[in-house]
Amino acid sequence: MSGRGRWQWAVLSVVLIGATMSALDVTIVNIALPTIKGDFKTSLALVEWVSMAYMIVLALALPVVGRLADIFGRSRLYNIGFGIFVVGSALCGFAPGIYTLVIARALQAIGAALLQANSVALITQVFRSRELGHALGAQAAVQGTAMALGPFIGALLLTIASWRFIFFVNVPIGIAGGILARYVLPRYHPHHQGAKIDYLGSALLTVGLMGLVLAVNNAGSAGWRSPVILAQLALGAICLAGFVATELLVKHPTIDLRLFRRYTIAAGNITGFLAYYALFAVLFLLPFYFEQVLGYSAARTGIMLTAVPFSMALLAPFAGRASDRLGSRMFLVTGSLLLALGSFLLIFAPSTSRPAELIVAMFVLGAGLGAFTPANNRATMAATPRDKLGMTGGLLNMMRSLGVILGVDISGMVFLAVGSAHVTAGQQSLRQDREALVFASKPAFMDGFHMVMVTLVGVSLLCALFSFFRRNEGGRSMQSVAGEAIELA
Repeated sequence: MSGRGRWQWAVLSVVLIGATMSALDVTIVNIALPTIKGDFKTSLALVEWVSMAYMIVLALALPVVGRLADIFGRSRLYNIGFGIFVVGSALCGFAPGIYTLVIARALQAIGAALLQANSVALITQVFRSRELGHALGAQAAVQGTAMALGPFIGALLLTIASWRFIFFVNVPIGIAGGILARYVLPRYHPHHQGAKIDYLGSALLTVGLMGLVLAVNNAGSAGWRSPVILAQLALGAICLAGFVATELLVKHPTIDLRLFRRYTIAAGNITGFLAYYALFAVLFLLPFYFEQVLGYSAARTGIMLTAVPFSMALLAPFAGRASDRLGSRMFLVTGSLLLALGSFLLIFAPSTSRPAELIVAMFVLGAGLGAFTPANNRATMAATPRDKLGMTGGLLNMMRSLGVILGVDISGMVFLAVGSAHVTAGQQSLRQDREALVFASKPAFMDGFHMVMVTLVGVSLLCALFSFFRRNEGGRSMQSVAGEAIELA
């Protein structure tokens, strides 16, 4: 292997450290929420913000920090991301109370955004076209596997130590990653000399997305007609409309909306949202299905769920490498159809244990995302001008994060709405007991579960449709990326 080749893979290794940590912390803490609630003697509504603060701040920060990376340098901001993430993790571990923990999680998410927004851009920057899909396949496998394995690793740390070690474990890894990043990541000379930060557009985008996410997150308990929910929806819609108007007028926008004239970039972001919506809605409900309906222990549930990240990790590097030669569209459509097939198989999930059938369905789901993600990243980033790689990388990660958040929230609402049909009229009047009653009744639970899987089949088929009409970007059509790969310093 040449000196350049060794350097490229060294860069990838450093990028994977940051991508893994930031993705893992999306899901690793969820299993510890009951323990944290007991330790701090706080309410369920408040302890949920330990998870929600991270996911919401991460999603909102990604496009903004992606733009900042294009202006100030991706490697520089990646190094800063390691530092902020380590500090945030340490503060989470030492948090004396629930409010301090929520604030520290928000800080940790800012560091994670700096890492995630730049990961795909840095890989695209240093790898030539004939190896780009392979590298992005490795990144997709590691990042997706980290998110899917989060609950299992969290349970392991909770068993052998305390919930605080879920955060402390990031500190030595992050310090090591930061040191390596300082010496390995490429020097970057920004193309935007004299570019200005679009403060107004960034603020409008952040407030607009926050309003919509909070409305969807709270509508299940407060109801869509609640004045608070309507106000959040109105705020979100007004701010996002103002954001679009601002971006079309300013010289240096946070998100260059002209990028969406390219179908590959627009479809890449839409399908990324749909694919992660589908998979993580399933991953949200499956633990409840295994434990509430089938009576599995938490340990057995964790073992069963590893089928998803295992198949994802198995297929993603192969799909990425093959897309370098065969183009992306085949893997985009195949991955989307596999997500639809996996969801379809779970429509027939039984109320009694059949482990083999369930493992097949989960393996298919993991394979679907493993085939889809590296091809989608490769095609979308290849269609992006080099000076906007950070912007597009931030967008891709933001749309995936929004897919995770809204997939869980909307599927949870569908699940409860359908499951409530099995609750008597008298019990339905006890609004606060509806969730407990649905979980206590196997027929109610299974009706809601099956309906969610039906909706996810539709979401996955829509993802396949958008993917089908994309250009088939093969290795030979990506000479612009090859030509823009930076030289070894």
